[in-house]
Formats: sequence, structure tokens, C-alpha cells
Amino acid sequence: MTWSVWQVTPVLTSIFFILGVFTLYVVSVDWLKSQIRLRFPVIKEHLIESWFGIIYILIFVYSLQLGIARQNISWLFMNFQLIAVIFCAYFLAIHVPFRAFWPIVIVFMWINSSFSYWESWIYSLAIISFYRSMNHVYRWSQKSNNVFPIYFTTGTFFGMVLWFLVKIKFSLSWYIFVQEISYFLIFQTLLYSYISMLNKNQRLKANLAHSAHSDALTQAKNYAAYADKIDSLFQNSHHNQLHLSMMMFDIDHFKHINDTYGHLAGDKVLQQVVDVVQTVINENDSRIELYRTGGEEFNVLLPSYDLDETQKIVPQIFNALNHLGIDFNGQHIDFTVSVGVSEMSKKDDDPNDFYKRVDENLYHSKTNGRMQITAR
Repeated sequence: MTWSVWQVTPVLTSIFFILGVFTLYVVSVDWLKSQIRLRFPVIKEHLIESWFGIIYILIFVYSLQLGIARQNISWLFMNFQLIAVIFCAYFLAIHVPFRAFWPIVIVFMWINSSFSYWESWIYSLAIISFYRSMNHVYRWSQKSNNVFPIYFTTGTFFGMVLWFLVKIKFSLSWYIFVQEISYFLIFQTLLYSYISMLNKNQRLKANLAHSAHSDALTQAKNYAAYADKIDSLFQNSHHNQLHLSMMMFDIDHFKHINDTYGHLAGDKVLQQVVDVVQTVINENDSRIELYRTGGEEFNVLLPSYDLDETQKIVPQIFNALNHLGIDFNGQHIDFTVSVGVSEMSKKDDDPNDFYKRVDENLYHSKTNGRMQITAR
């Protein structure tokens, strides 16, 4: 139909179809990650990509196959199946245990009523081997920049083996065999180029986002990152009636450190503070995030924590910093921090209301002797 009506070859139509399917995946999974990140921040992005990728591709493959199952052209979408294997095994790097392959294979064979064909069983084993081989190619790619030759060779080898089994089962001509292999080589090459381009763009965006939301000196997240995060956490906590607490601290007499020991010493103090606080956070709860929101001022967001629960983490940070000190140019520099802590209230109309109360608690600590925690 594509040739007779629009004068477009089937292979060109297939290329646009495949790229469209994977573009839809990228758009869908990005939206899904943004939604899950708000509600369940502890869930890893790769886990979301893996589960969604497997479900998405299986629906895609099974839906195509149902339209031509149990016919003498049931091999028609085989190249799509091979590309789906490459996409999940190599580009999404989804590891599927060997025992988990068989339910997928059995359902596919049931759709095609192919249990009685020995070629189908060998084909299934070859597909599983293909998947695991592409997993290995992915792992190898993490150690080498020149991965395309091994990627292309592995895909070509299994593509020829699998198409040869299909040729035998359906008594296809050598012309069709060579034609379909040629199409597959085009598809896998274009997929590699397309996904690599998407990944490069995503890495570029991630680097730009990191630069825009990170403090150049300490590598902590900056005020812009804090503003984005507090907006989303505030709205989500209000909407879902979740707890949210904030810790704010700054370094006491920081100007005195700069004036006495120099700004390089002050920079080292800031870097050491971030390293220590991040270490304490990593040992307790990955949901907690640190931000440098001013010169010597820092904010720590504690999602799902009420004021009492902050006592599990805030004193640890406070004690670690107040017993820290640094050595710089042969001199030992001691410093202390003051802390304000509060929990989001129903009376807070926006994040600024919440911020002001925490800031007031910090101010109370500083005007009443410093080196203390005010939590209320």
C-alpha cells in the first residue's frame, strides 16, 4: 500500500515507524519519571525506564504480531522484534533473568500456534542468546568508546541466524532472505545513530542543568535548584498531606575567617562543610538534599520528615560541623554553625512563608549565642 498509494517504499515507511515508536517511548518515559519523582523520590530512574521499557516493547511486539498470527506471513514483523531486542538489551541495558524469558517466549509462541515447530524452539533460544549478547555488548561499551563495530557485528550475526531459521520454517526465497537482512542492517544502524543522538542531547541537557543548578565552588546544589525543588515539594506535600521539614544553617563569624585567614581559607571551609554534610546525608537518607543558598548559608530539605523526625539527622549534621575545623597553610581553623529548623505548616500559603519561619529560627540561634539549634 505504501508504494502503490504514496510511492514510498516499505523500508522507508518502516524506518519512520520504528523511529516514531522509540520517540514515543522517550516522551512517555520522561513524563512518567517526572510524575513518579514527585510522589516516590526514592525510586531510581533506571528502574522506571526498565519496567516501562519492557512493558512498552512487549505491548508493541505482541500487538503487531496479533494482526498477522497463524498466517503464512507471520514472519513479516520479525525485523521489528529484533530491533526491540536491541533496544531493550543494549540501549536500555535491561537485564532479564534467564527464567523470565520463557513466559515471554511462550506467550509469543502461543500467539503464533508454533509449539510444534522445531524451528520456533531454536529461534526462541537464539533470541534469548541475542538478548544476553547485547547485554554483554552494552557492558563492554562502558569501557570503550569504539563500540559500534562489535554492536554491528553481534546484531548482524544473530540477525542472519534468526532469519535463516525463519527462511527454513516458511520456505522463503533467498531473495527475501537477503532483502530482510539488508533491511535489518539499515534499521540497526539507524537505531544506533538515533539513540546515540538522543543520549548525547540528554547528556548535554544534563550537563547544562547541572551547571545551572550547581555551585561552582562546592558542587552543592545552588539557590536556583533549591527554588525549583521547594516549589515542587511544597505543592506535592500540600496536595498529598505529606510532611516536609527544612534545616537552615550558616557558618558563624564567616567574615572573620575570610578577613583573618584569607578568602582561600574561607573557600576551603565551605568545601569541607559541604563534603561533611553530604557524607552524613548519604549515610542516612538519599531523599534529603543539601543546597548552598547564600555565601555561607545552606538549606537542607527533608521530605516526609516532621519536626520530631528531623532529630534523627539534624543533630548529626550539627555535631559533625561543630567538631570539624580545617588545617590551612599550617594553621588550624575552628568554626561553628548555627541552625534553624521547622516543619511546613498548613498556614504556609507558599514556600516563602515556610522559608521565613526557618530563617527566623536561624536568626534566633545567631542572636542568642550562636552554635545552637532552634527547632519549632
